[in-house]
Parts: sequence; structure tokens; C-alpha cells
Amino acid sequence: MARLLGTLRSSQPVARFQRSCGLFPAGEEGGGSGDPAEGPRERGACNGAGALRCAAGAARGGVRSGRGPQGCSQKYIVKNYFYYYLFKFSAALGEEIFYITFLPFTYWNIDHSVSRRMIIVWSIVMYIGQVSKDILKWPRPLSPPVVKLEMRTNAEYGMPSTHAMAATAISFSFFIATRNQYKYPLELGLAAAFVFSTLVCLSRLYTGMHTVLDVIGGALISAVLLMLLYPAWDTIDHLLLTSPFCPLFSIVVPLVLCYNYPKLDYYSPTRGDTTTILGAAAGATVGFWLNNQYAASAYSSRGVQPGFPVSTSTMVFVLARFLVGILVVLLTRWVMKSVVLGVLGHRYKFPLGDLEARRRLEVEVPYKFVTYSSVGFTATVIVPLLHELLGLM
Repeated sequence: MARLLGTLRSSQPVARFQRSCGLFPAGEEGGGSGDPAEGPRERGACNGAGALRCAAGAARGGVRSGRGPQGCSQKYIVKNYFYYYLFKFSAALGEEIFYITFLPFTYWNIDHSVSRRMIIVWSIVMYIGQVSKDILKWPRPLSPPVVKLEMRTNAEYGMPSTHAMAATAISFSFFIATRNQYKYPLELGLAAAFVFSTLVCLSRLYTGMHTVLDVIGGALISAVLLMLLYPAWDTIDHLLLTSPFCPLFSIVVPLVLCYNYPKLDYYSPTRGDTTTILGAAAGATVGFWLNNQYAASAYSSRGVQPGFPVSTSTMVFVLARFLVGILVVLLTRWVMKSVVLGVLGHRYKFPLGDLEARRRLEVEVPYKFVTYSSVGFTATVIVPLLHELLGLM
């Protein structure tokens, strides 16, 4: 068992998976023995948290190159662009751009209760995953032999893969929350959830960001948390909607968790990402409570219902709701980011372009928490009011 775990934690399976999908370090493709261990070591190691970092850059002819902030560079060859774009897209399904579009879309166009449950599970799972990384401090795969296609997340530790955790949590919580409300084949829902989570998990191997053990560990931890949370879903949902202490609890507890995030010897984006997630969930939760207290108007049946055909008129409503909503959400993020950074810059005497100052605890936590709690509140309260005003309910 120890030997198996050692193999799953090593970089070699990741490198072999990359080669099998047509991704090679420059100079290795088509030559040598094909052993990933014989990668071009003369270019230096790019080995994740606490070490040199490197990432994907622009293509130059058939050779793509990446350069990290500390001078670590790496060139690589893509011989199968189907896998390249498939896994790059799949990796994006675990990023902010997906959360900031899919979760509000679910709220506006599918079902409020489904959205609430997904946000609860997502925030809890992601917090546990992010904190676990900085407690365990397991390194990411070594480069070489692995090709690293990302830079930002390479500054974090590896175990567990929060992409794998989020994909498992989002896909299967969506399946569980909708299977009793909508009529669609059980096998279809399971298959969709499995394919979604599997693609995201495999993308973390393809991009060289995680070992096999990181990915398996992330998916298993998420599955266990989902099973533990499922029996309490209805109780948690009821309390969030009806308890008079919900707004206070939703703001204070995440803030305490963010300010007491595990400290590291160097800067890692995990604290900022955790604050973003908890802030968005806090704002959305306050919005859920407020809507329930004041009996906000519900969306009509003109939405996407899994298992039912979608008419043209419904698609127009869905698209209009989404475009209006996402525009307001992105505008809110931009405005609040500028305002909060301006206020904090005046308070702590630093220019807005000072990246190091923005990484300080007293700046990063309030800046990200206020910005993204405003985003969550806007998505659940302001946007529905605007939809009602425009006749899109």
C-alpha cells in the first residue's frame, strides 16, 4: 500500500499521462527513450509552492513556452490539440469564471433551492480543501519531468486538488438536488456528473498541477463531505432562510475564518481565494434570507427544467436573464473592487498598483470579502429586482 501511495504521489504518472495526450517538453518529443524521467533538466525545476514557478505562455511556431515570476522557463510541444483545448477548457470549469456564471445562472433560470444547496456545499468543501493544502504542505509535481501549463496555482501546495473537490461537489450536489424535482433518467444525471468531474480531474493532470493522489484525494474528500452534508441539507436550508441570526452568522463566521487562515512563510493565493469563496457565499446567503423574509417575487416557470424540452421563447427569457444578470454582477465586481481598494489604499497609504501591499492580511481579506459578498448579494437580490423591473420574471 505504501508503495502504491508513493507511486500515485510521484510525478512520473503525471508525466506519462501528459505524453500519452501529446504534451511533451521541447526537445523530448519524438526522440530519446520516451521515458518522462529523461526530460530536459537543464532548464531548471519549476516545482510549485516555495520553489520556482512556471506556466504556459504564448505559442512560438509549434513550440509553446512558459515563464514564471522568478525566471523559471519551460518550453513544450503540443502534438494533440484536441486534448490540449479539451483539458484547458475543463480546467476553466474549476475557476472563478465558471462559478461566477454557473451558480447565478442556476439561481436565475433553474431553481432557487438547487442554487442554495450548491452554494452551501461549494463553500464548505472549498474552505476545507484550501485549508488542508496549507496544513499538509504537499508539493506539486516536479518539473521536469512534468510540463507545467499554469502559473498562478503553481504557487500553492498540491494536496488535495480543490479543482477536483469543487467539480465533484458541484456536479453531484446539482444531480442530488434536482433528481427528485425534475423528471430525467437517473443514469443520465449520474453520467453527466461523472463526466463533468472526471474531465476537471484529468485536466489537473494534463496541466501538470497535481499528482494522481492529489486528484483522487480531492474527489474522495469532496464525496465524503457531500455524504455527511446531505442529511442536513434541508435543516441548514431552513435555518438560512428563517433564522433571525442568519445575516450575522453568514458575515461574522466567514470573516473570522478568513482572518485566522493558516499562516505560511511566503505568500500564497489560497487565503485570497478562500476569502473570495466565503465572501461570495456570505453575500448570497444574506440575499437568500432577505428574499425569504420579504417574500420576494419568484421566477416563473420560464426557465431551464432538466428533463423537459426548452422552447424558443423560454430560451429567449433564459438568455436575457443571464446576459442582464451577468453584466450587473461583473459591473458590481468592478465597482466594488475599485471602491474598496481605494478606501484601503487611503487608509494604509499604498498606491493601487502596489501588489505587495494588496497581499497583506489587513488589505486582502477586507478587499476580497467586501467585493465578493457584494457580488453574491447582487446576484441574489439586485439582479432579480432588475429582472422583475424588465419583465423577465
